[in-house]
Amino acid sequence: MGFLVYFLIIILVPLWAQFKVKGAYKKYSKVASSSGMTGAEVARQILNDNGLHNVQVEPIRGMLTDHYDPRSKVIRLSEENYYGTSVAGAAVAAHEVGHAIQDAEGYAFLRFRHALVPVASFGSNISWILILVGILASMSNLLLLGIVFMAAAVLFQVVTLPVEFNASSRAMSQLVSVGVIRNDEERETRKVLNAAALTYVAAAAVAVLELARLILIYTGMNNED
Repeated sequence: MGFLVYFLIIILVPLWAQFKVKGAYKKYSKVASSSGMTGAEVARQILNDNGLHNVQVEPIRGMLTDHYDPRSKVIRLSEENYYGTSVAGAAVAAHEVGHAIQDAEGYAFLRFRHALVPVASFGSNISWILILVGILASMSNLLLLGIVFMAAAVLFQVVTLPVEFNASSRAMSQLVSVGVIRNDEERETRKVLNAAALTYVAAAAVAVLELARLILIYTGMNNED
């Protein structure tokens, strides 16, 4: 029964987070911002105000595919946010600019996350192979190695949290200071940003829970020996 509850949690929590972010985005993507600025214009103005004239803003296909590419110095906004004038679009655009500002300032957690990318990518790809073989073959050393690799991927998820929360905090302050949103729009904007943050919190929580479960399995395997 305990395992059933556990697996329901790790499945339902991410789904709930996705439901919340899509719901908030869908609702506020229909609410026009008072400034009438498109997401592209919002991003460009905040970038210029922060002296980041070298960072480009481009449209990209898909829904909520918005991201900042630190290698190319490009903010890519989904077409709906790039061309649209909604509160949600402005919030998302400002959030991605927040990452560009972090990059320009050498924000410590962002630099740490970038350094973790190759290790986390390799760890997430190979960890489950080692873990499954270790459990099935009752090889605790192999299981431990898989846990170590998985821990690197989990660390990446955890470090992502301050990066995302900081980007959202920067987004709110920039939107207000630039005058993109009015006081009565701050609440709506925060709802979009907070809902998006839930997906990262859920992912990190599930990753930590799974890591803890595997550590318990490893401990139990050693105790049997």
